[in-house]
Amino acid sequence: MEQLDLNNPSVLGAIAGVAALILIGIVIGIVRARAKKSGLPEPTPQPEALPEERPKIEIADTAERREEGAEPTQPIQIEDLVSQATAPEPLPTLVPEPTVVPPPAPPADLGAFRSGLKSTRGNLISRLAGVFRKGRELDSSILDEVEEVLITADVGVHTTERILEALRSKMSSGELSSAEDAWEAIREESRTILASSGGGLALRDTPTVILVVGVNGVGKTTTIGKLASRFDRQNKSLLLAAGDTFRAAAVTQLEVWGRRVGCEVVKGKDRADPGSVIFDAIQKAKDDGLDLVIADTAGRLHTKVPLMDELEKLGRTVEKALGRPADHVLLVLDATTGQNAIQQAQLFKDALPVSGIVLTKLDGTAKGGVVLGIVDRHEVPIEFIGVGEKVEDLKAFDTETFVQALFEAPEELESSAEAANAS
Repeated sequence: MEQLDLNNPSVLGAIAGVAALILIGIVIGIVRARAKKSGLPEPTPQPEALPEERPKIEIADTAERREEGAEPTQPIQIEDLVSQATAPEPLPTLVPEPTVVPPPAPPADLGAFRSGLKSTRGNLISRLAGVFRKGRELDSSILDEVEEVLITADVGVHTTERILEALRSKMSSGELSSAEDAWEAIREESRTILASSGGGLALRDTPTVILVVGVNGVGKTTTIGKLASRFDRQNKSLLLAAGDTFRAAAVTQLEVWGRRVGCEVVKGKDRADPGSVIFDAIQKAKDDGLDLVIADTAGRLHTKVPLMDELEKLGRTVEKALGRPADHVLLVLDATTGQNAIQQAQLFKDALPVSGIVLTKLDGTAKGGVVLGIVDRHEVPIEFIGVGEKVEDLKAFDTETFVQALFEAPEELESSAEAANAS
């Protein structure tokens, strides 16, 4: 074995390096042992330093990419990313629940209208049923028979022709193929004629003034009493004006109605000026803050020109006292007079702006068809009909109820009778 030359400087340097390494190892061991005993964390080795420069990624030029066949990239917009991320999901479509439509209510007072039109119905319905008997072909010849039936019921020539024209039109267009179609065509045209009727009397500025006119014996005073009772049931405050100063019985009759209703009656002396009575009544109603005034007037023959001229004077008196024309001018007509009622309506319209018609005694005549004739000729609505003597027998007019009651086919009558018996 070769001996080390301790005198050689190189050998001495190597020995010193080894000794230094051994010494360093001993020191590190001692430090770790103490660290374990004291609970101190061991020294953490430091990570290697990152390179100062990251490797660059070379991106080929757009032109070079096109040459290689690659698809050109589109710039990504931040707004697009946001909208995609935040766009709300569409709400589910809600299917609405089906609306339940209640069946139409039965016409008001149909039974009362049937009873009131009993005489007219007995004549009209039975004869029309004979015309439209089952199995009969509907042709132009049938219209002559329909014409006769309607005129007999006092519908009037003008109005009858209007209904026939409607039937001709539907027959030529092929809309009429059965008796049921013919019945409905007559009802439809009747509804059109009477479309403006009914609806009741609207109360306007306090007080509302209702002027009631008509010829002798039509039932004006009784109608006024029934109207007063109707408004009283509606809790309306009112008074009556006894403008018929030529008939003492009319004043007495009105006073009876006043006591029954519980309202005051303004009257004058015998043969007093009717205009002054109505004027005083309006002034009192204004002072007392009442809802309405119903004024009676003397019956007059529509053929007497001086008496009709007096109505014009009454109209001017009302306007002077009220500051406006009468709110309602009701013409009372007697249904039993038939076509004569149409003539009366024209003459009263010439004297006053008639706004509505009350048709009385409808239950005592077979001429109920005059309702259609009056409205068709004068375009004045029917507001009330009288179908009996009782207070409640003054019925507010209803077009659908009247048409159904007047032009009810026999088979419909049988069905309704069976339903009534079953109930």
